[in-house]
Order: sequence, then C-alpha cells, then structure tokens
Amino acid sequence: MTSIFQAHMGADFDRLHPQIRRRFSVGLESGEGCVGRGTMERIWHGGSFVKPFLRLGGTRNILVPREGRDVPFVIENLPYRDSFGRETVTFVRTFRLPDGPHRFDATMVHSPERDCVLDYLGTHQHLASDLHMSAEPDGSLLIRSGEHRFREGPVDVRVPDLIGGDAEVRESFDDATGRFRIRVRVANRRFGPLFGYEGSFTVQYVDARQRWASGLCGDLRPVREEARA
Repeated sequence: MTSIFQAHMGADFDRLHPQIRRRFSVGLESGEGCVGRGTMERIWHGGSFVKPFLRLGGTRNILVPREGRDVPFVIENLPYRDSFGRETVTFVRTFRLPDGPHRFDATMVHSPERDCVLDYLGTHQHLASDLHMSAEPDGSLLIRSGEHRFREGPVDVRVPDLIGGDAEVRESFDDATGRFRIRVRVANRRFGPLFGYEGSFTVQYVDARQRWASGLCGDLRPVREEARA
C-alpha cells in the first residue's frame, strides 16, 4: 500500500522510524486515518510586524493568530478524493487557546510533476506550498517548504521571498514516552523568525471511510478546492 507521502519519498520512506512510517501511510488504499491529541508546549510569534498578517490568515484558518504555552492540540489526518479526483489527506490542526479554538487547515496531494507534496493552506486553498520530505539519520521526518503561490480567481502568482516564509517541520517518535514530537518553524529570509510551535501527541488510527460516511469529519474539507498544481 502506497500513500501520497511514500510515493513522494520513494525508498527514503523506509528509513523513517516505524511509527512515523505508519502515521504517514494513511491513505485511500489502506482506508486508514490518524487523529493525534496532545499539547503544544509553546506557540510563538516573531516581531510585532507579523501579528497583523497572522490575524488576517486566521480568518481563513492559516497559521495561528495567538501565542500560548501548554495548549491542548488535535491534528486530524484523513484521506479522501477531492472534486478533481486527486487523493488528498487533511492536516487540520486545532489549538485550544484561552480565547477559544483556533484552526490551522491544510490539505495535501502528491505532485509528481513538481516532485513534491503540494500543501494547500486554509479554508479556500488560496495558498499552495511545495513540500519536500526526507528521512533524518535518527528516523525522524524533515519537511522543508519550497515555492509558495497565491491563487484567487484568475490570479496565480509566486509569493516573493521578501514577504514569504520558509517552513521547516521536524516530526519524530520518542520510544521512551510513546509520543510523537513535532517542531514547526517558519522564517523569512530577510526578517527572521515569523511563527512556530512545538510539542508532543499520541495518535489513534481510525477507519477513514467510516468517519467520512458517518459525518464525524464535519467540516475538515476546504470550502473551495484549487485545481492548479
């Protein structure tokens, strides 16, 4: 059984820790999804100039407009076929901050043409980022972003480096605690760190088909889907 992540990584996928491999094997072929629950020890922002952009992104479930510590966290990774026939996996993260829950939504597809996993961000998939995944020597997963593009109606433009952010995600499995650990850092090449979070969680594997059929997935799918890769 091959997930979109295994299709992208090829033989490198086998170098991942077994628990990371299983988590990123969710897909239509296996019929399995993954729900993680845990705590983000820290959600941080860069300079004050970042905050208006984070608040704006928060209106479309892009990034998290609030900082916090020891924040309860849920991540839902469920496969489905989108309206263009592509196998897609949700990456919907919910952070339960003191002022209420905040979501950071993404949906991912494999793009052989771009040699990446394409990450559509937000409720309307206005932003698309190329993700490049690799296995680290300790079996952890390293994800680095590449080009970012903005799509709205006929508009399809590359986000300039001056205003864009380079994302780096490291996900590992701690055998001692039986928990997944994650660290996310987004930085601008000129202005430095913009946003990030780090913490740990446990996972439960679920029957994705049953969850979609029963309506348990709620509004995990985006409001609008973008065909352009």
